[in-house]
Amino acid sequence: MIGTLRVRAPRHLWIVGVLALVWNAFGCTDFSMTVTRNPAWMAPLSPEMIDWLDAAPSWTVATWALGVWGGLAGSLLLLLRSRWAVAAFTISLLGLAVNQIYPFVSRTPAMLTSPASIGITLAIWAIAVFLLWYAIRLRRSGVLR
Repeated sequence: MIGTLRVRAPRHLWIVGVLALVWNAFGCTDFSMTVTRNPAWMAPLSPEMIDWLDAAPSWTVATWALGVWGGLAGSLLLLLRSRWAVAAFTISLLGLAVNQIYPFVSRTPAMLTSPASIGITLAIWAIAVFLLWYAIRLRRSGVLR
């Protein structure tokens, strides 16, 4: 078997990978606790917000799952230096994009239009785009195989 040159993993890969893993694990926790309607997790939500979640079509749950679980898979694959991290982060970003349609076509609860909620949504977008860009960059430089 002919050997290939291994590109050494840069230190920032481990920092970004671990932070991405923690970030996406929280997203998966939020998804799981919300979908299973964990009473302690749901307690801070307004009745209007819970009604909105209950009325959401099933495609929103599916795209939310793709977004968060795709992000978690991408983070793990990034740490494993797998080129498949790019595909996982792409699925995650697509899940996020499709999921974001629902708030625009439904009567959105006031809780989701607060400055804090909008800031969180913008942070989610920024991090998802960054992680995909970062994985593509690492794949092109030969760090991900």
